[in-house]
Amino acid sequence: MPPLDNPQRAAPALAGGIGQPAPVRDRRRLPVAGPLLVGPAVLAATAYMDPGNFAMNIAAGSRFDYRLLWVVLAGNLIAMLLQALSAKLGIATGRNLAELCRDRLSPAAVWPMWVVSELAAMATDLAELVGGAIGLSLLFGIPLLPAMAVVGVATYAILLLDRAGFRWLEILIGGFVVTIGLCYVVELIVAPVAWGQAAAGMTVPAIPPGGLPIAVGIIGATVMPHALYLHSGLMQARLPAGSDDERRKAIRLSNREVRIALGIAGAINLAMVIMAAAAFDGSGGVDGIAAAYRLLGPLLGPAAAAAFLVSLIASGISSSAVGTLAGQIVMQGFVGFRIPVWVRRLATMLPAFAVVAAGADTTTALVASQIVLSLALPVPMIALVAFTSRRSVMGACVNARLTTAAATAATVLVLALNVVLLLDLPGSP
Repeated sequence: MPPLDNPQRAAPALAGGIGQPAPVRDRRRLPVAGPLLVGPAVLAATAYMDPGNFAMNIAAGSRFDYRLLWVVLAGNLIAMLLQALSAKLGIATGRNLAELCRDRLSPAAVWPMWVVSELAAMATDLAELVGGAIGLSLLFGIPLLPAMAVVGVATYAILLLDRAGFRWLEILIGGFVVTIGLCYVVELIVAPVAWGQAAAGMTVPAIPPGGLPIAVGIIGATVMPHALYLHSGLMQARLPAGSDDERRKAIRLSNREVRIALGIAGAINLAMVIMAAAAFDGSGGVDGIAAAYRLLGPLLGPAAAAAFLVSLIASGISSSAVGTLAGQIVMQGFVGFRIPVWVRRLATMLPAFAVVAAGADTTTALVASQIVLSLALPVPMIALVAFTSRRSVMGACVNARLTTAAATAATVLVLALNVVLLLDLPGSP
């Protein structure tokens, strides 16, 4: 993709090329300021609250009560580190992760990376469409396929907000995040939580018998491939800082937003496990999202069941919109061309519709989508750590040795756990 010399076009084009951008001021003349850098981490955080996370967290809490909370916390800390590196890459280089792969790697590597990333986008959309549709189906009593169509149309409508500038899209997605968070505040108020056990579960690392596949699944599904591409793309569109000091300041402000946004996402994931542990303790495991909803009403009351569905719908719609946005960045970055957003929306939706129309079990489909994401995860993770560790790429903003060591250790850990997950598929939830 050719460089974007017109600052009026930079943000919308790199945010997915959706619609015609609204006129904005020349950001190259703006000071590095916190408000200008607020928003990208909120969009990225939706990847950590998608319906795939719902399914995995419900399985963890219903089967092993509070004992795997520490795994959720550890996965969230890893995600914070990698998302911070993704944002840093975009700020320091003015390029996104996919573009840097195209610029610095051979075509023999770039094309397979793009194909794998597109397959991951389809797997992501399957989980998000199906999850949101399950929520709509249960709440309004409509069939699953029409509910999926509603989610798809709602997602496209949200993405059209980009025509008015990136800020409106970020505000709406932020509203979805707040909605999910408030729903789980309601859940925790209603649920009979054993807070002492929850505190122990967050601070005492232990894998209960039979809990390894679930623990692996939690971490393996936490770091989302498309979120790493997305964050670097959104940050490159913000403020082309002119000096190293400006870039360092922008990185500090971005890191602050990452901590807040992903801290909220992590708290919501912890709340999901806590709610499942409190509501379903001793049940031996709840078989899927729909089963969880049907049990919540009798156990915690209609308010808790309704809050669960509202949060699931908000999760499915918002994460699907952000996934489509990430897909645009991936395609533009790797192969340098763009397609209309409705074409991308349709292309990533079709596999999900085919799977459901064929009569596949939705819980099995959600699990399968997480496996595909696990297979795709090494592509952006290794590239991200490698690029941010090179002074030739990052200049004065290159990682400190401790940061590189931590990122490398996190990458090795996640990859090793993903291998364990793939080797133990029969025990997956």
